[in-house]
Amino acid sequence: MYGPGHRGVDLAATPGTPVRAVAAGRVSFAGRVAGRGVVSVELTGTDVRTTYEPVRASVKKGDAVAAAEPVGTVEPTATHCPVTCVHWGLLRGDAYLDPLTLLPPWLLHTGPSRLLPVLDVPLPPESASYAG
Repeated sequence: MYGPGHRGVDLAATPGTPVRAVAAGRVSFAGRVAGRGVVSVELTGTDVRTTYEPVRASVKKGDAVAAAEPVGTVEPTATHCPVTCVHWGLLRGDAYLDPLTLLPPWLLHTGPSRLLPVLDVPLPPESASYAG
């Protein structure tokens, strides 16, 4: 789900499941925010970053990561999801974007989503940002 009040998508995942970078980049944050593990990755050659939480980080700030490289594992924590989930976000500056725009259209609306490495998929245009 993505929209006002929910700035990202939730991906069902059991505790201990590896969380992988959606694309190559550099870790801009790996630590705790409000008691939850968070990892942020600035995507190479772009002005956007992805965020993942709740994640027990296996990377540290400044680390380079490749597409599909693990950045941590899902932490067992209570969330708003009916089952444990990873909240996946996408930001340009302080503006939240829909992270599903990183995925090719043929992956969307075909059944349960699976987060896979996205190689050579263009980033969303500036006008796709959500600032509200």
